Amino acid sequence: MGFENRYRFSVHAAVLDVAAESVLLLRQTYGDLRWGLPGGGVEPGETIVDALARECREELGVDVQIGPLTGWYYHREFESQVGIFRCALPAGAELQLSPEHDAVRWTPLTELAGVQAARVRAAATYGGHLHTRVF
Repeated sequence: MGFENRYRFSVHAAVLDVAAESVLLLRQTYGDLRWGLPGGGVEPGETIVDALARECREELGVDVQIGPLTGWYYHREFESQVGIFRCALPAGAELQLSPEHDAVRWTPLTELAGVQAARVRAAATYGGHLHTRVF
C-alpha cells in the first residue's frame, strides 16, 4: 500500500450541549467562510487524540473534554479521512478564538444539514458503535 501527500487525516470535535440539543460551530475567516466543527489536520508524529486536543486548544483557547471517537468518514472532495469525537467544554470555559475563526455559535441539531448533520447526529446519539460513511 502506498501513501501520497494528498491523502489526509483530520479530527474534529462535536462539542455538544446535550440538554439544549445543540453543537458548537466556528465560522472560518478563510476560504468560503463556512461554519464547522473545531478541529483540523493530524500532524506527523501525533496521535488523533493529541491532534484534536491541540487543534481545540488553538481554535477555542480551552482544553475540551474529549470523549469517544464516534465516527470515521471518508470525504471524496478533500481526499481525506475524518474522525469525529464527542466532546464537551469544561465548566465555566471562556472561549478565545484563533485568527482562523471570527465567530462562534451554539446551533440546534435540527438546523444542521448534509454532511454536518450526519456526523453530528451520529456523535449525539453515539451508543458504542463507530459510525462510518463515505461522503
